[in-house]
Amino acid sequence: MVERQNALARTTLSNGLRVITETIPHVRSVAAGIWLGVGSRLEPDHLAGISHFIEHMAFKGTATRTARELAAAIDRIGGQLNAYTTREYTCFHARVLEHRLADALELLADMLLRPRFDPSDIEVERGVVLEELRLYEDTPDELVHDLASACLWPHDPLGRPVLGTPAALEAFDRDAVLDFYRRAYTPGNAVLVAAGCVEHDEVVRLAEALFGPWRPGPGLPAPARAPQPAAGRCVRVKDTEQVHLCVVSQGCALDDPDLYGTLALVNILGGGSSSRLFQEVREERGLAYSVYAFQGSYRDTGLVGVYAGTAVETAPQVLELILAECRRLCREPVSRDELERTREQLKAELVLGLESTSSRMGRIGRSELLLGRVPPIDELLARLDQVDAGQIQRLACRMLDPGRLAIAAVAPVEQPFGDGLGPLPPGA
Repeated sequence: MVERQNALARTTLSNGLRVITETIPHVRSVAAGIWLGVGSRLEPDHLAGISHFIEHMAFKGTATRTARELAAAIDRIGGQLNAYTTREYTCFHARVLEHRLADALELLADMLLRPRFDPSDIEVERGVVLEELRLYEDTPDELVHDLASACLWPHDPLGRPVLGTPAALEAFDRDAVLDFYRRAYTPGNAVLVAAGCVEHDEVVRLAEALFGPWRPGPGLPAPARAPQPAAGRCVRVKDTEQVHLCVVSQGCALDDPDLYGTLALVNILGGGSSSRLFQEVREERGLAYSVYAFQGSYRDTGLVGVYAGTAVETAPQVLELILAECRRLCREPVSRDELERTREQLKAELVLGLESTSSRMGRIGRSELLLGRVPPIDELLARLDQVDAGQIQRLACRMLDPGRLAIAAVAPVEQPFGDGLGPLPPGA
């Protein structure tokens, strides 16, 4: 049975695979992706990073193609093929001209259903991912975000890096990879999305032929509960030129009614060149080149935060400016002008972000996998219109209370926060 919602159409195959299409007749390309509900959050400690590792291994060859032949196959049809892993999902995606969709889906099916997992390939890719971890260690403005998540959720897999740990990666063997793959890569845990110049019935026909043999499996257990946040301070001492600072707090889940109020709060705090922190920290005081606020949402929780990169001697001042602005947002309602400007900015970002087939495919896949539905754009715009100053102030008091913040830094010194905000002792 086909369910239709404007340009969207949805069919569930007999094995549980959901097939969703969005027809965009005025384009000549198609973006297709397989979304799987597997990520670092669902890994036991001893397998930390295995979801990301399996994503890598899918490109190392299949029962019918070598890694070189996979690369040549996508180049031969003039397409783009890639994948990525997050804390809650993995996505394999391709973008091709409309008449090459069948070829792209065949490649995706070959990679997902028939990975080779050759022991020699596992050893080679283990070295590649370990080098990726070392590269990440040399990127302090990214590393500090993972450090902040670990500081906020110290006892939950959600606080772990997606890439895993060197110790866990060194311990993987083929049996562990195969077992996790068989449990996680199942049709009932997946969504196939195609957006662009497509016909839904044709995509379903291709999906039946290519993915119909995919048999259901045991799946992975869902997280038992949302993680409990911790307020603390975490410092990674590294030989850097700047202090890379992150201040984070628990935010809201993807289906939380306060999600769009949170987006407005984050945008006002540090979402653009007119935001409070950009103007105060960079434009008026010249204390940082990069300073911004951000938010991330998961199935049952989320986080909000601020990043800044600044000199060692100015780090305490920058941190105090961030905390002062957090306190002010709780104490004083935002002005009508600031609220309207934020609404319009967020609406534009939402609509302009859907100008490509890839971005549309991404929104559909994430929404269906994590929410079980794809909210219409008009619904999202209406929710932005409903955000008011009172909601933003209430959320600021809840999320930006300095007593609830986790403060993380990658810095060349042990106490980058000043005398009164040194790192917590080990185990605190």
